Amino acid sequence: MRICLLSYRGNPYCGGQGIYIYYLSRALLELGHEVDVMAGPPYPEVAEGIQLHRLDSLNLYEPDKSVRKIMSRLYDPVNLYEVLAVGTGTFPEPLTFSLRAYRRIKELLGERRYDIIHDNQCLGYGLLLMKRLGIPVVATIHHPIPIDRDMAVAQARYPWRKLFIRRWDAFCGMQGRVARRLERVITVSNSSVGSIEQAHGVRREHMRVVHNGIDTERFRKANGVPKRPNSLVLVNSGEQSLKGVPYLLQALRILKDGTDIRLTVVGSPLPDGQYLKLIKQYGIEDMVSFTGRVSADRLVKEYAAAEMCVVPSLYEGFGLPAAEAMACGLPVVSTTGGALPEVVGRDGEAGILVPPAQPEALAAAIRTLLDNASLREKMGEAGRKRIESEFTWERAARKTVEVYREVM
Repeated sequence: MRICLLSYRGNPYCGGQGIYIYYLSRALLELGHEVDVMAGPPYPEVAEGIQLHRLDSLNLYEPDKSVRKIMSRLYDPVNLYEVLAVGTGTFPEPLTFSLRAYRRIKELLGERRYDIIHDNQCLGYGLLLMKRLGIPVVATIHHPIPIDRDMAVAQARYPWRKLFIRRWDAFCGMQGRVARRLERVITVSNSSVGSIEQAHGVRREHMRVVHNGIDTERFRKANGVPKRPNSLVLVNSGEQSLKGVPYLLQALRILKDGTDIRLTVVGSPLPDGQYLKLIKQYGIEDMVSFTGRVSADRLVKEYAAAEMCVVPSLYEGFGLPAAEAMACGLPVVSTTGGALPEVVGRDGEAGILVPPAQPEALAAAIRTLLDNASLREKMGEAGRKRIESEFTWERAARKTVEVYREVM
């Protein structure tokens, strides 16, 4: 079949959604389907054989934008709306991307009619216009953005910050209205089914669970990389309010008078300096280092050099870092937030599960693994086997095609 995948921000460095687009499109191609990707900037990487349609955008969040260039394009109503929306503190990309994608698909009808359109968490009103073209539309919701919004509001220190977050995430209402009108919604975990039902009002019978895959050729045990004694790795990407990093820093404070522990954070400190303040306050400056943004190959080396991966998240729609670490043969200390138990499996097999927001429990689990090398080895082997059997991109692509055929 001829498939069109939509992703308003598809670059892998934009988080899990970019990774999803790259690997799902490649796996669908390998199954023999014809795949196009439509994306806005920053544009995604795609495998050879996949046609990429780059949809232009004003991309107003880039600091070097020329005012003259922007003003010259305001004849287009979509561009005009984008400028006005950003100027009033809202995030217009899901809507404006969906409208641009609708226009492109309509232009292509004569030469390239798609059998299915698959949206990647954009959920803009343009999807409903696509349905009027007689093309079935499905969407993937990794997890509902209102969860991010509500946690960010709860953690915000100042009233003006709470108002800004609610204003910025005003597009969530649109996403719920669109999701309820689609024939099928794909989500990446059973946990997310309940979250989407609660946040967006999508009926359970309209949802299908297709777990993400992991690139098991790239993410694997790297025997040539020496282990750093007593080392932990944390991949800190995505919505910061959900990642639970302050609780891990508290756990390190509990552990600092024992073994000489080192935490490598793959990512950068928060711009507001919150993490650095906590690190200084807890007296753990010598225990924590940040890598900044890294390549996938460097990420594999960071997993390989660590004794364990720690995932202290309050909520995860799936939990790619946990799955990547397991694919690399690394034991995991993870919370039970969201879908993490679905990924990690039963407590004590591929990792240790603890309740979210419990630094004492995190510290105890870390200590247990640091003190038992044979347990780390056993859990690492179990994690790799679990990923190979349950979380491959071929499996994800086949189950996604089943949803396409159901809708068609």
